[in-house]
Amino acid sequence: MHEIMTIEEVAAYLRVSERTVYDWAQKGDLPGGKLGTTWRFKRSEVQRWVDRHLGGTSPAPVPASPNALTLQTILAPERTVLIESEFKEEALGQLARVLSTSPLIGDARELEEAIFKREALMSTGIGCGIGVPHVRLDSVKDLVMALGICKVPLRDYVAIDEVPVQVVCMVAASSTQHPQYIRALSAISSRLKAVSVRQSLFAATSAAAAYRVFAG
Repeated sequence: MHEIMTIEEVAAYLRVSERTVYDWAQKGDLPGGKLGTTWRFKRSEVQRWVDRHLGGTSPAPVPASPNALTLQTILAPERTVLIESEFKEEALGQLARVLSTSPLIGDARELEEAIFKREALMSTGIGCGIGVPHVRLDSVKDLVMALGICKVPLRDYVAIDEVPVQVVCMVAASSTQHPQYIRALSAISSRLKAVSVRQSLFAATSAAAAYRVFAG
């Protein structure tokens, strides 16, 4: 076994999600360091950290199950915005820039280009006033999302039911995260099936209010 471990290897070793390892490392809870822009960990230090926490001297943070994806784990209040534009291209560009403020996005330009390329292939308007633009890229470190509430419906955002899009959920994931990616899209769809949730989002007058409604 290599002494130097990646986030993926630490996650597998600890049996938690890669996001949990990333969050612990960012907060300084888990010993590690960056080589350039990439997190690396010494196996011996990780083992001591595990021994210390499992030994009962200090409780470890309680991780979420890797399979228990929740909307709160991928969306943050600062990535929830009101969109002023009434045009799809401007709205997607604004939301891509918002999403790129996350440290999990490694290349903001690549993200925006991928979003527009994906949209050119087929509209991500799923009906009921909802759009879910989504991509998987090598430069994305972990699953992350931004939420945009359009003050004016985007009439040029084509949806299968021809209802103008008013809520845009933009999702990005690593190229290796197909299962997590599918679960995230499913969780978003399930949340927005409720008419009351959609109506509350359409009526939201602030980003904070929209986040509270969406995150539940």
